[in-house]
Amino acid sequence: MSHGGRTAEPDKRTLRREFLTVRSRLTADDVRESAAALAGRALALPELAGAGTVAAYVSVGSEPGTLALLDALRARGVRVLLPVLLPDNDLDWGEYATRAALARVRRGGRMTLREPAGERLGPDAVTGADVVLLPGLAVDARGMRLGRGGGSYDRVLARLEHARADPALVVLLYDGEVVERIPAEPHDRPVHAVVTPSGVRRFG
Repeated sequence: MSHGGRTAEPDKRTLRREFLTVRSRLTADDVRESAAALAGRALALPELAGAGTVAAYVSVGSEPGTLALLDALRARGVRVLLPVLLPDNDLDWGEYATRAALARVRRGGRMTLREPAGERLGPDAVTGADVVLLPGLAVDARGMRLGRGGGSYDRVLARLEHARADPALVVLLYDGEVVERIPAEPHDRPVHAVVTPSGVRRFG
């Protein structure tokens, strides 16, 4: 929206709505094809090639698909941690075994999540990961990530910082979701790389 020839920078809420609208138009085939390409790109990352433990997540709806990547990491012998959403929006963690061992869980009337059904490892388990794969809606040219707004991964990043853990932070997105600029707040932390179906972009 333009005011007197100047364009106001859109706020995070407006941007989230725009990116989610575009995602909602994707077909099941679009999501499936992107997931296969995304897995191939991500598996070629040197950070993932040398990782013993990767904190990841199970994609839902029209998010860039992660299951093919999770299965490929497990096949490599990587320990894969998956989040379990707590009532206060913080994240506990469990280990990924198989797709069949994922439980469908509905949290607070929102979307149905798929979470590991086994033992809970505690919120600090993420500090032992070599790579953390972060969900997001967009990343800008500085590596700033636009999340969904729940704050769960802000807590994860704060926990990593507090523990002086320094895993590679990688976001999985669609091609059109790497943008020039996203509004950032003081607590926002840049990621190291973004993987899309057509390539990888790294940030200082």
